[in-house]
Order: sequence, then structure tokens, then C-alpha cells
Amino acid sequence: MTNRTPSSETGFNALSGWLTLIGTIVFWAVYIPFGAQIESMPNVWYIVGLIFAALFSFISLFGYFIVNPNMARVLVLFGKYRGTVRTQGFFWTNPFTLKHKMSLKAHNLSSERVKVNDLTGNPIEIGAVVVWLVKDTAQAQFDVEDFFQYVDVQIETAVRQLAKSHPYDDQSEEIADSISSLRTDTEQVSAELETELQQRLDRAGIEVLEARISHLAYAPEIASAMLQRQQADAIIAARKKIVEGAVGMVEDALIQLGEKQVVELDAERRATLVGNLLVVLCGGVAPQPVLNTGSLYN
Repeated sequence: MTNRTPSSETGFNALSGWLTLIGTIVFWAVYIPFGAQIESMPNVWYIVGLIFAALFSFISLFGYFIVNPNMARVLVLFGKYRGTVRTQGFFWTNPFTLKHKMSLKAHNLSSERVKVNDLTGNPIEIGAVVVWLVKDTAQAQFDVEDFFQYVDVQIETAVRQLAKSHPYDDQSEEIADSISSLRTDTEQVSAELETELQQRLDRAGIEVLEARISHLAYAPEIASAMLQRQQADAIIAARKKIVEGAVGMVEDALIQLGEKQVVELDAERRATLVGNLLVVLCGGVAPQPVLNTGSLYN
């Protein structure tokens, strides 16, 4: 593959359109009366000069152009890049110059939701929102065919590459802890997407201002199963937290009973008390008291 030298933007100082317009008006205001007063000039030469002047004035009209705020004009004369005018105003240049209009405003693009497998092989749906603008007008105009379409395709490609490099979440035991997940590590994933996009869009002279994941979900065919998995993980985590708290509370209760000498507990009574407290603290329903008319040993 041949490496091509990328285009580079250069500034162009175009003539003021007001000066050339006033100059044209002054020319016609002087030429017509002056030519009519010269009796020695044959009428044919006067008419020929008038025709050429009118033809030149008509052609010069195509040299005028306007640059609005946050807009630019890329000038090309006979196939050669002349420069870019970024200054807003009314200008004039060679009438045969092509003046390509280009916006310097920030563009907000929401990509299509694409279906792709994540790092663990689960099918997911993912989409992104990217804010970008044209940084180098020469590259955007000459180095790619259509930079709007180029940006759209590269965003989709970068999003697919990002999804393949990360798991949907960090609950898979097969994935190392150092690999960030799409659902939980949003800031890190967004920064990686922005870097990946900037590398791809440098060829077109595009600057990426911001890139973020706008849509992330499991594919419909596995969404129900993954929801049950998430619910199970949530229940297990909640139960684990309850057990940890209950054990701490039972431990504190035994320590306080021993320090205050409320009751003397042997190993069997201690085990019974611990079991009863754990049932009360960890049970999912309100406990029902049981009256024991005898003793613990009969």
C-alpha cells in the first residue's frame, strides 16, 4: 500500500469584495462618459471596448463570495489548491476559482444501534453519540470522498471494535479484573472510544470533541436470561450482606451477655442462642415465637 502525503490546510487572503465592487462601479461611471466624449475614437473601437468591458465585468461577478460565521471556503483554481478562507466577510477572487463551502461548526452524530458480540461472546446492542468538527479543511475536502459518510462509517467500526474488546459487565469469572466492562466503567470506555475514533478520523482532518455510549443492552434473544442472572446475583449479594451483618450482631450480643453476666451459657445453650438469633435476623419473614414449657434438656 502506497503511503500518500496528507493534505494540509493553508490560509488564503482574498481581496475585499467591497473594494472590487466599488472599483467596477467607478470604472463604468468613468468609461462610458469618457469614451462618448472622445470624438477621435472610432465608434467601432468604442463599441468593441464596451463589449469586452461588459464581458469582463460579467465574468468577474462569479469571483464574489461570502463567508458566514463558523464557515470556510476551500479555493481550487484549475485543479490546484489555493488555500482556505476562514475569515467571515465579503470577498473576491479569480472568477474561475472553485469555492467549496465547508462548515466549521460542531456536529452531533448519533450512530445506529449495532448488534455485536462482546468479549465473552454474548450478543449485545450498542450505540454511541459523537460530537466532532472539521479541523483541517484541506484533508476533509481532498483526502476522503465524502467526509460525512466517512465519519459515519468509522464511528460504527469503532463502536464494534470497542464492544468486542470489553465484556458487557464485570460478573464473568473468565475475564481478568484489569479489563473494564461496558456497563460499569463508562468513563474509561468513553475515553477509549474517543481515542479510537480520533485515530481513525485523523485521515479526514476531523477532531473528536466527545464520544459516549448512548445505548447498551443485551440482545433480545438473551435479555430475559441475563435479567434472571442479574436478579440472582443481586439476591445473592443481598443475602451475603445480611449474613455478614447478622453474624456481627450475634457476636456483639454474646460479648455483651458475657461482660454483663446476664446469664451463664454453656456450649449447647450458646449454640442454641446463636441459631435462634441467626434465624430471626436472616429470615425473610417475621419470626413466630415458640413457648417452651420445659427446659432446654427435656
